[in-house]
Amino acid sequence: MTSLKAVLAVTGLVLAAPAAHAAEDCGSLTIAEMNWASAGLAAWVDKLILEEGFGCDVGLVTGDTVPTFTSMNEKGEPDIAPELWVNAVKIPLEAAQKEGRIVIASEILSDGGEEGFWIPTSIAKENDITTIEDALAHPELFPGAEDGSKGAFFNCPSGWACQIITANQFRALGAEEKGFELVDSGSAAGLDGSIGRAFNREEGWLGYYWAPTAVLGKYDMTRLDLGVGHDAETWDTCTVVADCPDPQLNDWRPAEVFTAVTKEFSEENAVTMDYLGKRSWTNDTVNALLAWMGDNQATNEDGAYYFLENFPEVWTAWVSDDVAEKVKDAI
Repeated sequence: MTSLKAVLAVTGLVLAAPAAHAAEDCGSLTIAEMNWASAGLAAWVDKLILEEGFGCDVGLVTGDTVPTFTSMNEKGEPDIAPELWVNAVKIPLEAAQKEGRIVIASEILSDGGEEGFWIPTSIAKENDITTIEDALAHPELFPGAEDGSKGAFFNCPSGWACQIITANQFRALGAEEKGFELVDSGSAAGLDGSIGRAFNREEGWLGYYWAPTAVLGKYDMTRLDLGVGHDAETWDTCTVVADCPDPQLNDWRPAEVFTAVTKEFSEENAVTMDYLGKRSWTNDTVNALLAWMGDNQATNEDGAYYFLENFPEVWTAWVSDDVAEKVKDAI
């Protein structure tokens, strides 16, 4: 199936970066600080560069994939979602693009994101596990369920789109009948904590995770083969739909991760669109930043300052020399 990038290119809705404007044209804007590490970091990087380099007045608002997209689509706010994972909102996003409510400014993760079901690599090697079916054949290897007689299959945080996806995949796999319990991780911290505990105890762990993340930089984990391809139509009409009556196992599509803005904002803020159109980084860069943040118990703001101080070769390519100097002077 044609990718969202191709669709947007055909419909003319991917913006080419416009000519730079004076800093005083920037004005006030709002950015969604999503509640996972890479997106929160991106929001703070944008905030610092736009404030210190362009003179913008930037406000951060708490965000999450579906609620933020819905608010931008229906209310026109916030202005910017720095890291929008398209898999969860592909159909409504395409509609919003075609109907002139939302614009894609850039692909923030140049090599895309990665989602799936993971286990510790040591467990995979010791037990010759390469597929999800291999793992489901051994519930005893994956403790952590409330019912000690069952294996734990960890879902992603409450309220995230992947919670619905994982629940549907769990049912499609018949995992409950195979001796597993779907465990609600509650929050990103809860999910990360479950992985950390498993590694500290040298136990197995099975569940949803994604990259780029500090966890996958810190712990050696293996993504399991689902044994099926990606069916785009089934994904959009069932896999991402809560309580789909007849879910089918469906592999994740390569994750397109974009920066989205409201159409009104894109038309009125050329200086910001110029910056956003150039702003992109790789999984390796983000993994390194997130690992540093984890090791140092750093906030998103701390991580943004660390990035600006230690990765000038990355971010200075996004801005003019005079803007880069303003940012360097400020940090």
